[in-house]
Amino acid sequence: MRAFVFPGQGSQSVGMGKSLAEASPVAREVFQEVDDALGQHLFRLMCEGPEGDLTLTENAQPAIMANAIATLRVFEKEGGVVLAEKAHFVAGHSLGEYSALCAAGALDLSTTAKLLKLRGQAMQAAVPVGEGAMAALLGADIEKAEALAAAAAQGETCTVANDNDPTQVVISGHKGAIERAIELVKEHGIKRGISLPVSAPFHCPLMQPAADRMAEALAQTSISAPFVPVFANVVAAPVSQPDEIRRLLVEQVTGRVRWRESAIAMRDAGVTHFHEFGGKVLSPMIKRSAGDEVTATSILSMDDIEAILKEI
Repeated sequence: MRAFVFPGQGSQSVGMGKSLAEASPVAREVFQEVDDALGQHLFRLMCEGPEGDLTLTENAQPAIMANAIATLRVFEKEGGVVLAEKAHFVAGHSLGEYSALCAAGALDLSTTAKLLKLRGQAMQAAVPVGEGAMAALLGADIEKAEALAAAAAQGETCTVANDNDPTQVVISGHKGAIERAIELVKEHGIKRGISLPVSAPFHCPLMQPAADRMAEALAQTSISAPFVPVFANVVAAPVSQPDEIRRLLVEQVTGRVRWRESAIAMRDAGVTHFHEFGGKVLSPMIKRSAGDEVTATSILSMDDIEAILKEI
């Protein structure tokens, strides 16, 4: 059994998608459709930068999705692959869940791009710059991270945002609380706390204004039943009903990304092969979570696509 997975924010880089577009008209079509949907030259920004503009949440989110879907579409067209015949589940990390829904036919590409543009803008606007922060806790399991977050809160918001794998958890909340958490890591048996270069405190209750905006947008959005079940971040379980997908996408804005649990649940459901399209961030997390009994490969280039087509 196979799962196709899609990366989240932080996997963007200047030059992303350029070689794929040069090699494949299928990729160029994807990038053009996203540009047309957004009314901006996003692909030019992906290819040329500047990096500061690409890193802006409202640009990074649709760019990462576009790169992932372009990689998938080339894989499908070059190899004559039908996703519903090869993948048993799809999943994505945070914004990657939108890529997964697009891949599985629940959302069309233009709609996905517009939703992610709005999601990025809404998340950025939810908390004034400088009031929120996030930190990665290295050498932390979920229990240690939750205890640290509770100790550091002191009346402010400080919660687990991403449970990535058994060795890495991300916390999010008010800037002061996150700074206190970093100072307290050793007391909680955690190896290190690193402040993340993000513009807002994602996946915590401070994002409620963004969740409200996404609820309004998603209420007006047509969502189809996906070809294959989608593992939703906030429940770490497969979903396929449009109304449930809509509800969980809203909850995801303020809720925890339960990636470690999702990887384990997919393994326990029988998945042995994970394929990450358009990134190389999730594959190591999956291996650390699901163990040596699964394989996890990153698919970024034409060479990667040709190699996986021989295997699949």
